[in-house]
Amino acid sequence: GPLTAAEAAAAAGPARSAGVPVLAFTNDPSQARPGVWTMGLTPGQQVRRLVGAMTAQGKNRFAAVLPQSDFGQAMGTALGQAVAGAGLPTPDIRTYSPGMASINAAVRDISGYASRRGPLDAQIRAARNRHDAEGRKQAAELSRQPIPPPPFDALLLADTGESLSAITSLLPYYDLDPPAVRVLGPALWAAPAARGGSSLSGAFYAAPDPSLRSAFDQQYAAAHGTPAPGLADFAYDAAAIARVLARGEGFSAAALCRPEGFAGVDGVLALLPDGTVRRGLALFEIQRGGPVLVEPAPENVSAPGI
Repeated sequence: GPLTAAEAAAAAGPARSAGVPVLAFTNDPSQARPGVWTMGLTPGQQVRRLVGAMTAQGKNRFAAVLPQSDFGQAMGTALGQAVAGAGLPTPDIRTYSPGMASINAAVRDISGYASRRGPLDAQIRAARNRHDAEGRKQAAELSRQPIPPPPFDALLLADTGESLSAITSLLPYYDLDPPAVRVLGPALWAAPAARGGSSLSGAFYAAPDPSLRSAFDQQYAAAHGTPAPGLADFAYDAAAIARVLARGEGFSAAALCRPEGFAGVDGVLALLPDGTVRRGLALFEIQRGGPVLVEPAPENVSAPGI
């Protein structure tokens, strides 16, 4: 422990004064600092994996439409850091407040729809204004032409439920469709309830591979008679790290930040000197029948995207 962000913040000072490292279970990236590691699944871990996967596919122009919330801000910050780390252009990020009007404005603005569609519409109007057969023919031909692609090829979202449905309903309207644009999102989308009725076919998210946790879940259920709570994997990893280091290396920062990392319940993880934690996450694509694993989790901490 500690469990929450507030508890991690309260424990950090006394622990530092006592020279005691802290493995906190929060996923709040603002709590990461030398001597305090955030063991929870953070936005940075997810976005870094997504950016790495997209660049491997040749998509290197990123944008985001994010809610005005702590989570939305954290996802936006993570995208900026991941893109900068990859040496890519600064992402275009728009935020929205609750309500369809704000959501529509954010999607419309980031799409550049007016500047993309405007010149073609002007040509169609000019052709129709000729009021002759040749003008009508030209207008018909122009109307069948696709508009130019958007100024990005990967779009990060961070919402769930009704707001997510509102966003995804607007994407086709503003010509933000696959394959030109790949939609990316948080690990929360692994749960059907989070996706709601949203049309997310073809969208990607990064998350721990459930198959890696299955043995742990079985052992936990056998020992306690109930399914493992959601945070049990992070707690187990923290205890396992402490057990490994207690057998020899001790609890120094150098030992905790060993280059080879550790084998966790959800895959490999590595503790960094600044308090952040790198995790090997799998990549999933949402298809009509549900999420499908498209890239397995990396098996070592030096793999791209960790």
